Amino acid sequence: MRDNEFTKILNWPGYRVFRHEIDETTMTLRLWVRRKRGNRKLICSGCGKKFTEAHDYYQREVRDLPWRKYQTTVIIELYRVCCPDCGVRVEKVLQLPSKAPFSKDFEDAVGLACESASVRQVARQFGLAASTVRAIDLRYLQRWNATRRKDRLEQMGVDEIYFGKQMKFITVVSNLETGEPLWFGQDRKQETLDEFFRTQLKESQRKRIAAACVDMWRPFTNSIEQWAPNCRIVYDKFHILQHANKAIDEVRRAEFFRKGGGMRGVVKGKRWLLLTRWMNLDTQKRRQLNQLFALNRRVMKAYLLKESLERLWTYRYEGAMVRYLQSWIDQLRWQRLAPFQKLAHMLADHLDGILNYCRTKVRFGVVEAINGNIKSLLRRGRGYKNLGYLLLKAQRMAVTKTEFIVLQKAA
Repeated sequence: MRDNEFTKILNWPGYRVFRHEIDETTMTLRLWVRRKRGNRKLICSGCGKKFTEAHDYYQREVRDLPWRKYQTTVIIELYRVCCPDCGVRVEKVLQLPSKAPFSKDFEDAVGLACESASVRQVARQFGLAASTVRAIDLRYLQRWNATRRKDRLEQMGVDEIYFGKQMKFITVVSNLETGEPLWFGQDRKQETLDEFFRTQLKESQRKRIAAACVDMWRPFTNSIEQWAPNCRIVYDKFHILQHANKAIDEVRRAEFFRKGGGMRGVVKGKRWLLLTRWMNLDTQKRRQLNQLFALNRRVMKAYLLKESLERLWTYRYEGAMVRYLQSWIDQLRWQRLAPFQKLAHMLADHLDGILNYCRTKVRFGVVEAINGNIKSLLRRGRGYKNLGYLLLKAQRMAVTKTEFIVLQKAA
């Protein structure tokens, strides 16, 4: 096989293979590469200026994509230029995006493999250390993020995720229209979200935000009201329903202790059954719930209130939503359900944020979907020390709609 044929297979624009060496014992292929005769343009890696004369040259070894079962090493001749602004700097080569001993094609292959597999699996596949794979994956994601087009932010979502014992919580800001996380911040204070508005958005971008989907955490709403004057705050439906689930669980526990003797067994062990929506239950589970309702009407009333609350977000007009919420609150009269009375007061205090859903429609499930993707990345990666790396992984996952492959052992 001649050198010009190796040049065609290598496919490095502007470079040619002038020597090759194959070792069948170690299954390695070494290619010596230099510039083609017509390629005389040298670019400074510091400032990007172009030169025609070189200061000196040296050889650098990098690992490239394997050729079948042969591990390939490319020895390339690199020139250094004498730049008046940067001094003596090495030339810029597109196939060598960093100082690491790997070519761009090799790093792209490793980064692409990391999208659907864990770092340890990719490390075993390419024969690298796990820390090396993480560094390659980070550079791959940074190059992708630098060249992609980013969408405008008009509807944002703000939520927090439990990150661990040391950092506790991280604040996640996302774009509801694209389903992509935009920024991570440590803790869940008002100063945390203030940092996002101050460092990530210009004044014109802040004025363009029309709606923000948040839970009823007061520091988040205070920050949005301060920095985004044209933004309507819409309280997340799933967080409100989560409060309803907590209310029915408190009713279940109260009934468990109120009932004496053998009647406690009727309510015991029914927690997840009561938290599940009726439409998601099979026939057997529904039969168990009906038996529970026949013996305890207070639990039945709490379950019906929890199920009917979700209908609140089916209305398009504020007046209809207010009337339905008032009728829902009226059903609590004479029921002696203290947790639901507390829930009713909370809904009344945050009524304006609930009614904003009629004025500006937002996609409620996007925030929970993004949180689920981040948690899956944390489980697969066994934690992340670098929030920037985690953000890039979550953004790439959202853009490419990547799904992890889960392998189960045969029974």
